[in-house]
Amino acid sequence: MSQPADTPDAEATTPGGAIFSGRYEVIAPISSGAMGAVYRARDRETGNEVAIKRLLDVKNAARFEIEARLLSSLNHPRVVKVIDHAGDDEGLYIVMELVRGTDLGAQLTSRGQPGLPPNEAIEYARHACEALQYVHDQQIVHRDVKPQNMILADGGIVLVDFGVARAIGSDETVGTIAVGTPRYMAPEVFAGGTVSAASDIFSLAATLWTLMVGSPPRYGDVLKIDKVAPELPPELREALAGGLEMLPEMRIPSALAFAEAIGVPISDRGGQSLAQSLGRAPVHRRVIEAIVRTAAGMFEAAAASIALVDQATNELVYEAAWGAGASEVVGMRLPPGAGVAGAVAQSGEGIAVPECRTDPRFAKQVAAKTGYVPHTMLTTPLVREGKTIGVLAILDRRDGQPYRHEDLARAALFADLAVVALDLETFPLSTTGGRTKP
Repeated sequence: MSQPADTPDAEATTPGGAIFSGRYEVIAPISSGAMGAVYRARDRETGNEVAIKRLLDVKNAARFEIEARLLSSLNHPRVVKVIDHAGDDEGLYIVMELVRGTDLGAQLTSRGQPGLPPNEAIEYARHACEALQYVHDQQIVHRDVKPQNMILADGGIVLVDFGVARAIGSDETVGTIAVGTPRYMAPEVFAGGTVSAASDIFSLAATLWTLMVGSPPRYGDVLKIDKVAPELPPELREALAGGLEMLPEMRIPSALAFAEAIGVPISDRGGQSLAQSLGRAPVHRRVIEAIVRTAAGMFEAAAASIALVDQATNELVYEAAWGAGASEVVGMRLPPGAGVAGAVAQSGEGIAVPECRTDPRFAKQVAAKTGYVPHTMLTTPLVREGKTIGVLAILDRRDGQPYRHEDLARAALFADLAVVALDLETFPLSTTGGRTKP
């Protein structure tokens, strides 16, 4: 990750030579702003240089951990790789790969006349669409799309500096307003509303406008776009108008659609999905991965999984998972009755665990082996014709709040739909698949 300071006279509060987590040695500041600062550092274990974003508000460390862990699961050539995250008494920090290149804000300052050549700007927007479509497919919102967060590297644009700072506010409204950059921020976010993929599309359209016109749009400029940017082709002005719609429900609905609207459709977007499943027939794999992905979205979770009962052994076999730790979870087998999931499978009653790490029913050792120890979880049975055939587990609300008993009714309704979607009569349970935990 590489970018200039948000404020030219901002001073880094962490001196060169400071050590984070006993591993990352600060070399020099990269940028600084109200939410914290970004530093160039050296990983003393590998010798590689990295970027560290340090957040100064430590009011909700659990929320930060949940979101940072999810971001570390992303894997796409146009998305900065999150390597590590941790915290101390002075703050929280996230460690990212150091993307070498220049950000598009700097490109605009040095080469804009006043904007960049339209074809070049559109190509950068295409790269950004590839990154955002992947991120949105994983049910993650960037929250701060702007030229300064797009680094022009050897392979094209890399999207950096996710707005993880939103996860640190003590109040949802305050946190939402605090993240983002005026003139690129969607109006619903500026007004304290919900941050969504649609707000990223507004910011993307504002970014393309800036790259071509030379300065970001003001709210309402879209109504007079013919006068503000008469040099742009009509179809491009129409696309920008669609991306800058004031109402999110009227806006171009996706990065994929925005790319098509500006004439540079994207197809093979690459990247690794956060949904994983056992190697069943393709149609069943798509269905069960869609279920865990949708469950995570419905319950604003950082992870979700489905385990089905092996009819031969009564063990639970984890058939699919989404989110952090998914690849380690899929294929895992739990003995009958083990952990919260096993208790739900045996009793047929859902369980909400507000705090996993202090709940005696939670199988801490099993979770630790997957590399994911959740803070809170919601587990409900999958029931077909009165018989429990598996469990759906939903882990870690991304706002840092606990799941509670009142969430179980909605989870049970979702589980009913999941059972219908699985069509279990044609989804045989493995009696030999998966892997047995040591």
